[in-house]
Order: sequence, then structure tokens, then C-alpha cells
Amino acid sequence: MKLTNLKNLALILLGNSIYALAIAVFILPNGLITGGTTGLGISMEHYFGIPISWFVLIFNAAMFILGAVILGIKFALTTLVSTFYYPLILGVFENIPQLSRVTDDRMLSVVCGGLMIGLGIGIVIRAGASTGGMDIPPLVLNKKFGLSVSVMLYVFDFIILIFQMLFSDTEQIVYGILLVIIYTVMLDKVLLMGSTRIQVKIVSQKYEELNHLIQEKLDRGSTLIHTQTGYLRKEQPMILTVISSRELVHLNKIVQDTDPNAFMVVSHVNEVRGRGFSMQKVYRDEVKEDE
Repeated sequence: MKLTNLKNLALILLGNSIYALAIAVFILPNGLITGGTTGLGISMEHYFGIPISWFVLIFNAAMFILGAVILGIKFALTTLVSTFYYPLILGVFENIPQLSRVTDDRMLSVVCGGLMIGLGIGIVIRAGASTGGMDIPPLVLNKKFGLSVSVMLYVFDFIILIFQMLFSDTEQIVYGILLVIIYTVMLDKVLLMGSTRIQVKIVSQKYEELNHLIQEKLDRGSTLIHTQTGYLRKEQPMILTVISSRELVHLNKIVQDTDPNAFMVVSHVNEVRGRGFSMQKVYRDEVKEDE
């Protein structure tokens, strides 16, 4: 348990560091606009001269208290590290002159910054934590009024972008919208990384042999589903199995060698839970011993 906690803490620190580095290297030096707490900080610095790192620290602390009061202390504790570490490391990176001179190409900054922001936030969320700040208001509105969290996140990001559009040129606005799209897509990819699997359905007269080969050659479980063919109305089992993408080529070869006329349906699934994936495999001999 302690090792897991230390690993999660390391991931939270890593994710926030990547996030802050993206802001310090690509976003701020090139005058790009963005969403979230950082985007709000850019607006506050422009209108009131408040340093971004200081504003982020104060805002995150206020959101931490709000989250503790409304969402509970347990949730607030998951945002504790991000709440205070992110503005601290952002301030450190801002004070390293070399980081602001990496590139003055805005498009390159949008792409690299977007990828790094999505990666950083994704690592933090996968560690079971939150980046705090603007993540909390949508959760509060969801609990109090039942409003959709994802919709509220987009609404707040859009409002924050509008604040920055008032002092930005047309090109900055376009780049800002593109930046939000890139880090949103990257975040989705990171959250699904390692959990996507391939679902395969096989209809074949040699289902018994294929079922055996899948279990023996691929070491994967299978399910036989009762089906009826649409034209001949012939009843026979359909094999359902879930494999990794690397195993698909091997499975294709097994099916083609066994029954070239087999009908296969291959599809991606976002997440699989159960034995062999999120739980340890249990083999036939072990089941018999338990009985």
C-alpha cells in the first residue's frame, strides 16, 4: 500500500511538472491563450498585473477549501498536492530564462504545448488525483444542481477564453481554440492508454477447435454465445473473446489456418475489467483446488 501511494505521489508530481513546463516553455512566451486556471491567471495578469503563479496559488487554495466544504475532505485531499505544487513549480520554471527561448513558432508551441498539457493532466488523473483549480467548480455544480461535469468544463473554458479574447488578436484566438482541442484529445488518449482492448466475435462451424486454440495458444478466455444464422437459420455457438492489439495478428492466423471460411467481427473496446485484465487469471486446476 505504501509503495502504491509513493508511486501515485510521484506520478502526480510528474504530471504537474509536465503541465507547468508546457505553460512556461510554450504558452506564456508566445502569448498564447488557454483554458483552465492558467487561462484565468493570464487574464488576471493582463488586467490587474497579478503574477500568474501567485494567482494560481491563491485561486487553487480557494478552490481547495470550496471542494473540502462541499465535496468532502476525502476528495479535497486528492487535490492537495496539485493545489500547491503546480503554482510552485510553475513559478520556478518561469524564472529560468532559457525555457522562454525554446521557440517563437506559435504553431509549434500550440502543438507541443497542447500535447504536454494533455499528457500532464492525464497522468495526474490516472494517479487518482485532480489538478484542482477549475476542475472543482463543475464538480460542485454537478453535486448541487445535477449539471453535467463535462459540459460545465467546456462552458468554463469557453468563458475563460472569452476573457482573453478581449485583449488578443484574431490569430491568438484561433491558436487558443486549437490548443484547447489538442490537449482535450490528448487527455482522452492518455486516460484510455493501456486499457483499450480488441473484442473479437467469431462465427465458424469449427467453433470447438477454435475455442480450444484460443485458450491454449493465446491463453485468453472465451465465451460461447448461442446464435442463429440469418439465412439458413442454423443454430450454432459464436465465440466471443477479448485480446490485446498485439494478439490480433496471431488470432487471425489461428482462425485462417483452422477455418478460412470463418466470419470474424473485430472492434475496439475502451476498457475491460475482470480476470486476465484487471484481475489475476485463475486457471482450471486452481478452481478445482478451491472447490
